[in-house]
Amino acid sequence: MRKGKLPLILIGCALAAVVLVAAHSLANRGEEWRVTDDGFLEYSAPSQKYNLREIEASNDSTLYETNFSSRGSEIKGLLRIPPGASDKAVAGVVLLPGATVTKEREQGLAKHLADLGLASLTLDQRNLGAIDVQGDLSMFSKGKEPTEHMMVHDALAAAEVLRKQPGIDPKRIVYAGESNGARFAIIACALDPDARGVVAISTCGYGTSDAFAKGLLSDPNQLRFYLSIDPETYFSKIAPRKLVMIHSQNDTVVPYDLALQTFAMASGPKVLHTVNCTTHGYCAGMKAFLDEELKKMVS
Repeated sequence: MRKGKLPLILIGCALAAVVLVAAHSLANRGEEWRVTDDGFLEYSAPSQKYNLREIEASNDSTLYETNFSSRGSEIKGLLRIPPGASDKAVAGVVLLPGATVTKEREQGLAKHLADLGLASLTLDQRNLGAIDVQGDLSMFSKGKEPTEHMMVHDALAAAEVLRKQPGIDPKRIVYAGESNGARFAIIACALDPDARGVVAISTCGYGTSDAFAKGLLSDPNQLRFYLSIDPETYFSKIAPRKLVMIHSQNDTVVPYDLALQTFAMASGPKVLHTVNCTTHGYCAGMKAFLDEELKKMVS
């Protein structure tokens, strides 16, 4: 078993941390969400109700505050549009911060995306990206929708908001996230067949399949739940789109070896870029890799 992964989940880890059916099939069954026997999360079409309010305009970009409905909650976000979007359709990025990071604190990266000519929608995730695995397992066991599942839906709904904006090409949407946000970005990309790919920064999976294979997890209901929140479950649903992971050998929260183990689980096309920043999350050393990979994804 991979050290430091699933056992942390089973004790309520505080780490900052079958086949996808078409959306109409869920609707035809009168369902809005479910988890298959193989542990795949499924959702019907995400909400598209939203409103926008311009709060800042400059030569570099225009910033809007947006609210949209998702799974019975109002999700707040910041939509940043680069100059020239009215003249040509630009690509868009659903940007998911790490745990405890607000949408405002993520605007440094969002501004960089605008410099690349990319629009972005950054979310204030539920609980600011923090997770309660044991609480969600309890909800799932009672037939209730876990918060972590709803956080995936929030990302899917954000992508639909992006697709509805004038000046954004609905066929060129990418998911990107840091730490816990990257986990949700991977799952959302797998559930969104129209997305171009996903960039996962400073993250890893939970090793659920590995633990099951070693006989360390046998309860079927718990297994379905853990599979449903583990980004490693969804790698096969991302291909042939690209998975990009960027990680520091000196990451202060998610050890590099865990990122390596997760990357090994992924099917191609995939790439792992390694940097040497002594930090967790996006750092300056990742810039060249991020720029290169995003350019390829949206070209």
